[in-house]
Amino acid sequence: MIILAIESSCDETAVALVRDGREVLTDQVFSQADLHAVYGGVVPEIASRKHVEVIVSVVDAALEDAAASLGLEGGAIAPSELAAVGVTQGPGLVGALVVGVAFAKALALGCGARFLGVNHLHAHLLAAGLENALRFPALGLLVSGGHTHIYRMESPSRCIVLGRTLDDAAGE
Repeated sequence: MIILAIESSCDETAVALVRDGREVLTDQVFSQADLHAVYGGVVPEIASRKHVEVIVSVVDAALEDAAASLGLEGGAIAPSELAAVGVTQGPGLVGALVVGVAFAKALALGCGARFLGVNHLHAHLLAAGLENALRFPALGLLVSGGHTHIYRMESPSRCIVLGRTLDDAAGE
């Protein structure tokens, strides 16, 4: 089973293909860091527009690279081979999220794959499960760009915030 995952919650357009829930076949990232550097931070409207410009090429590159990692010569994984399309549905910049979710829904519908909306923060917590089996309940510490949270992870689908910073996140 191959899942295509899309992340567009802020200023990077990222796509990965994962086989059987654990094997990362590829990950592709288009960074907008240089584009936003002149403004001293991410400009939401610019980020959204850049996602629109690059999302198709990033997905195409991921499909081609995944095929190469599987030893399939001269081609790409066909969208019809995807079991599911997962996408960050929040939290994040609204315009940036809209681009990723709309693209993912259209792709899933067009190729007959299941659509999966994913909480960006929970995905960070669960990423450790790609290489190591997670045992629940577990305690998770999340330190990313705008978030510093401690979670009690009851299951892959239930994460309870135990505490968080009240001002700036450590990831800033």
